[in-house]
Amino acid sequence: MTYTLPDNIADRPITIVGGGTLGRRIALMLSLQGAEVRVYDTDLAIAKAAIEYVATQRHRAVEELGGSPAVRLAAKDDLAEALRDSWLVVEAVPEKLGLKQALFADLDHLAAEDAVLASNSSSFSSAEFIGGVSSPERVLNMHFYMPPAVRSVELMSSGHTDPQIIELLMAELPKYALMPHRVRKQSTGFILNRIWAAIKRESLLVVAEGVAEPRDVDALFADVFKSEVTPFRFMDEVGLDVVLDIENHYCEVAGAENKSAPMLQDYIAKGWLGVKSGRGFYNDYA
Repeated sequence: MTYTLPDNIADRPITIVGGGTLGRRIALMLSLQGAEVRVYDTDLAIAKAAIEYVATQRHRAVEELGGSPAVRLAAKDDLAEALRDSWLVVEAVPEKLGLKQALFADLDHLAAEDAVLASNSSSFSSAEFIGGVSSPERVLNMHFYMPPAVRSVELMSSGHTDPQIIELLMAELPKYALMPHRVRKQSTGFILNRIWAAIKRESLLVVAEGVAEPRDVDALFADVFKSEVTPFRFMDEVGLDVVLDIENHYCEVAGAENKSAPMLQDYIAKGWLGVKSGRGFYNDYA
């Protein structure tokens, strides 16, 4: 069966799969035009917390970025119900390849036949998810950073993605105050994360080897590059469990040892995951 682009998208829902740190921020941005936005999570409490986040943050986002004051939000723990008639599905679950592969097979089976199936994965190419997908031409990477503060989105084909989907999203995403960037060739880490990976890897090693403390690295980075974003503060925002998963994947692809893994594993074992747990490399998150 030939894939056709979704129609009537202005009147159809959008579904976010995963209500964690990024999932709820993606939901916030995609709610700006007043579309019905559903957040699905296997834990309904997390889905409800994501919806509460959107509801409380949305007024400020609309004031700053524009959009409709109207909002339709729903928390779901039934995947079929969450996907019903959605034109766009964005996966934002943990960076576990097996989990994503199983999920995309389910999305392909349960979502509308014309729905665009996008992965927010920051380290896996969507080419790795399509083994159980009957319509791989509708699958792609749509990688968000940390909206609404950072509104760039990288779009990367799986190698099978219908080029019309990329064109559709390049045209549609600016309506949600997002800035789409086309990744022109498959690349582990896409564009910015490929560059960021090198900075992050060496920052972690400098600390793991005892050369410096996180505060030293961040202070130097901020001063030299005049940047408000610094390596260890940013890793705390992302979550150290996510950082470890991503670093493990990069090292696996490169056939290299993750030398910072023991340090990250020690933090994680203590429950120091970053901002979301109240402590990570820093302990000043009130």
